[in-house]
Amino acid sequence: MKYVDQLDAVGRAAMEIGVEAGMQKVSDMFLAALAQEGFGEERLYRLACRVSELDTEFDGAYGCGPEADWLQQRLDAILRKACGAPDAQVWFLVGGTQTNATVIRSILRNYEGVLSADTGHITGHEAGAIEASGHKVLTLPEKEGKISAETVEAAMQKLLHDPSRHFAVHPGLVYISHPTEYGTLYTLDELKALRAVCDRHHLPLYIDGARLGYGLAAEKNDVTLEDIARLADVFYIGGTKVGALFGEALVITTPELLPHFYTTMKQSGAVLAKGRLLGIQFEALFEDDLYVEVGRHAVLAKRLTDALLAKGYELPFVTGTNQVFAVVTDEQLARLREVTTFAYWAALPEHRHVVRFVTSWATKPEDVDALIAAL
Repeated sequence: MKYVDQLDAVGRAAMEIGVEAGMQKVSDMFLAALAQEGFGEERLYRLACRVSELDTEFDGAYGCGPEADWLQQRLDAILRKACGAPDAQVWFLVGGTQTNATVIRSILRNYEGVLSADTGHITGHEAGAIEASGHKVLTLPEKEGKISAETVEAAMQKLLHDPSRHFAVHPGLVYISHPTEYGTLYTLDELKALRAVCDRHHLPLYIDGARLGYGLAAEKNDVTLEDIARLADVFYIGGTKVGALFGEALVITTPELLPHFYTTMKQSGAVLAKGRLLGIQFEALFEDDLYVEVGRHAVLAKRLTDALLAKGYELPFVTGTNQVFAVVTDEQLARLREVTTFAYWAALPEHRHVVRFVTSWATKPEDVDALIAAL
């Protein structure tokens, strides 16, 4: 039975038990969009059934009440088990910028800022969302997108020995991305060292996991989801970039750090009225290790990396995840613009440029092969 027939059958069944045609059409459109996101027919059919069930189970426009409580408890249990964190709080938000802004403003006091790599996502890719909340991003030098325990320690020592420190913005949080904006990975030892320096200076550690699925699936990764839950005070499991239509799962392993966080979410406009549509995607993603399986598909990036090296291209670094950076000439840049899309990353001397290619759950092998042929 094909997906379209399955979905039609679900729709007819839902109509028989009283779901209005207009609302069923909305559900169908939502699921049709998910069909493009890598869930696969079998899992999508199960997800379709869950959406139809939820549309009939929930009362009112907002989906509040005991049914919502039951679903939240079920999703909490699934993600707590996956993270090995039985006491963690789990919340669902729509996107990464929204999640970062809500978490950071909730943790920091009004005179505090957040330490981040100068290439960090909150530094240059979120339209000043942190600054708009009244806090400063305190940038640190990076190496291949990563900050180190040593750079954090140096920043804290500089503040502590500054006679004018009472007039300064105080670091109140350390923010990192794993994988980083360059696609590079923190090692377990690097994360342990960051945790140690954070403990020494009473700084919470927040990990942006927008691309976490690709990191967990990377061949050279030595960090597990349980490690992240153990070492970070707060982190999120990215869904938007790793197969979900939208959504991020925020995991708070130090709940006392963010009291009344749901209230802060509401104040920040971060509560989705029908948030069940966020949650059930993670229910599907964490069934049968689908989350890591989807991330593993992006290993196609390695094929592109190998081809670039074989063709003599310079790579600033090899990431091991789904992002590939290459140095190209003016001529190569013009040719690439004719055959594919990519991110222009930086201009270099002597008419050279850094560009970024990204693979995902939806990348097809034939598309990678076509790009390789055009290089």
